[in-house]
Amino acid sequence: MSIAERKGRDRAEREDRIIAAARVIAEREGWDAVTIRRLAHEIEYSQPVLYSHFENRDAIVAAVAVEGFKDITVALREAASGSTGQQDALQNVAMAYLVFALSRPALYEAMLILPTPLRFAESGTRPELRAAFGALAAVVTPFCVDVDLVTETFWAALHGLAALERSGRIRPSARGERIALVVRAVMSSCRA
Repeated sequence: MSIAERKGRDRAEREDRIIAAARVIAEREGWDAVTIRRLAHEIEYSQPVLYSHFENRDAIVAAVAVEGFKDITVALREAASGSTGQQDALQNVAMAYLVFALSRPALYEAMLILPTPLRFAESGTRPELRAAFGALAAVVTPFCVDVDLVTETFWAALHGLAALERSGRIRPSARGERIALVVRAVMSSCRA
């Protein structure tokens, strides 16, 4: 291994440690507790070392979000692949989305609530974000012609349900019924 390769590997390992520490602190204490100073202390590096990897805290949040999009893509694809039919896949993916959002609140917050420079539906959209959208679109596609529009609406409905349930504004006991309504709405709007 060359010196350049070793330095690149060491840099990537430091970035992974920073991201992992940010995730742990955020899940345990919330994003307000994630600061450059706190992260430097947690991983035992100086603040300038962290700044050599990430411009600021928002860049760390964005890096955590990218990891979250990788994770949710896996969860959604697994939910779809374990399904017995197209409608079942739509329902399983919807439920997997909510379970993901509710079981990893800080990660989900980084992905879709906190401000980051990450953008969807643009030519420069990161592949990790495209893959997550694609996992949703894959279960919508069998029913629709305008897949992007219906996928965006499906995603918006799931995001709204996750936010409302997380904040205690809707009953968790009715999650299954709400998912069934969303699935029926997607299917009926596609047939119209």
